[in-house]
This record gives sequence, structure tokens and C-alpha cells, in this order.
Amino acid sequence: MNPKLKNHETDQLCEAILSLENTDECYAFLEDILTISEIQSIAQRLAVARMLDDGQTYDDIERMTGASSATISRVKRCLTFGADGYRLVLDRMRARPNPL
Repeated sequence: MNPKLKNHETDQLCEAILSLENTDECYAFLEDILTISEIQSIAQRLAVARMLDDGQTYDDIERMTGASSATISRVKRCLTFGADGYRLVLDRMRARPNPL
């Protein structure tokens, strides 16, 4: 984890996210705290990460998600050299009985 990111406010944000109990609560919180564009961008990045992890090409990902090559490259960098947040989430989502 990046020590520059950790402070009281980000700790509170993490605690708020961890307090959510279901998808509907998550949607409500995200809608209040982020713009629709920000939610869509974050969702797109997660989709890109999943597709990269599945071995799909940049061209396929760009065509299927509308993500720019810069966004795909940024997500790929995070998957390879990041804090393993994508890895943690992708693995847990795949382990669920009905993965999304």
C-alpha cells in the first residue's frame, strides 16, 4: 500500500466501504459519493482488469469496453506492478459461487 495514500480520511472511506452489506447499499453509497462518470470509469477499469487477466488482447478489450489504450495500459501496469488490489478482488470474485 502506498503510504502517501493512508490517512484518517482514506481510513474512514475504507471503513465506510467495508460497512456496506449488499449490492443495493453499495450502489446507493457510490451514487452519493461519486459522479456517474466516475462510477462508470471505475467499473470499466475493473472490467479491463478482468479481461486482461483472462488473456484478452488490447484490441478486443478496447472494442468491448470502449476503454482507451492508455487506460488498458494503466490497468495492466497495476496488475503487474501494483499493490495487488486488482488481484485480490479478481480472485475473490472468481471464487464466488456465481461470479459476476
